Amino acid sequence: VTKTYVFRPGSYAIDVELHIDNQTKLPWQGRFYRQLQRERSDSNGVVYTYTGGVIYSDTEKYEKIDFDDMDDANLNRTIAGGWMAMIQHYFLSAWIPDAKQPNQYYSVALGNNRYVLGMVTDAQSIAAGAVGNFQTQLFIGPKLQDMLEKLAPGLELTVDYGWLTIISKPLFWLLSWSESVAGNWGWAIAIVTLIIKLFFFPLSAASYRSMANMRKLQPKIAALRERYGDDRQRMSQGMMEIYKKEKINPFGGCLPIVVQIPVFIALYWVLLESVELRQAPFIFWIQDLSIKDPYYVLPLLMGASMLIQTKLNPPPPDPVQAKVMMALPVIFTAFFAFFPSGLVLYWVVNNVLSILQQWHITRASERADMVAKAG
Repeated sequence: VTKTYVFRPGSYAIDVELHIDNQTKLPWQGRFYRQLQRERSDSNGVVYTYTGGVIYSDTEKYEKIDFDDMDDANLNRTIAGGWMAMIQHYFLSAWIPDAKQPNQYYSVALGNNRYVLGMVTDAQSIAAGAVGNFQTQLFIGPKLQDMLEKLAPGLELTVDYGWLTIISKPLFWLLSWSESVAGNWGWAIAIVTLIIKLFFFPLSAASYRSMANMRKLQPKIAALRERYGDDRQRMSQGMMEIYKKEKINPFGGCLPIVVQIPVFIALYWVLLESVELRQAPFIFWIQDLSIKDPYYVLPLLMGASMLIQTKLNPPPPDPVQAKVMMALPVIFTAFFAFFPSGLVLYWVVNNVLSILQQWHITRASERADMVAKAG
């Protein structure tokens, strides 16, 4: 039995071949098995990413087999081709069999937080004096999508964007293109955020105009609060009368924001899952966009930008809600202090652009009102 590994420069894919030379006088029988073993460990990070098993088949496509699944029951499924992998945040190991070869895919919980995901062929027979070969491919390396796409169908899905994959993939392409132009992943994040903000500018403008109109009503709402005090029912009725008289929809600023949320969540997952940001420098003290800002400058800037946004928005009519809104920048600053700096950079740029948009639209609305009054 001769086992051969073939490594190639610039590739994380390894060709594995077993050559069986039956020099006996009896037929040889055996099954070719491959397996991956991993120890379960609790995540110490504040950002969750999936760690565990994954299998792929033409029928079920991409399917997670997590450690709890392995504890509950052993996987036992026959799949023609496909692949199996153990994945973590930025890296994976995967066995990729011949596309037409049927294998029994299995899992075993070994105890002591150790788990096995494997595949095995049917029994193969080699006659006396004959030779036979088993071939497969092993990938051990980072989740580089261009490389994974060429190895096996669906292998690039180990870069796990979840249910927003259909949006995240184009965003990753845009991020890669921006990096090729800027030569820096940090500036690429800023460019992509700017492009998205420009794309959604009409929706944002509608939202900010609604907020500007709501801000004009604050003196009337304050007068209602003084008149009715703690009588919430009469306060609400009075506010609805004002909205109806002024022809303002109090929820007019919400819908445009809701429409944009899936895109910004998808970009969040792109930045979280992209191994390209690992050890990628930005400027000055930020030399790795995949880890937290060592001096917490970006989280503080993010908190300051959130505070400015809060000041620009019309205050909620409920004093308790107003206090909560003022506390949110402090809470988010503490939370984001431990986020990867690439993610925090995205939020900083997004907040700054939102502030500029809101300031511009609010000023334009105020000028229009002045012109209308003067006319």
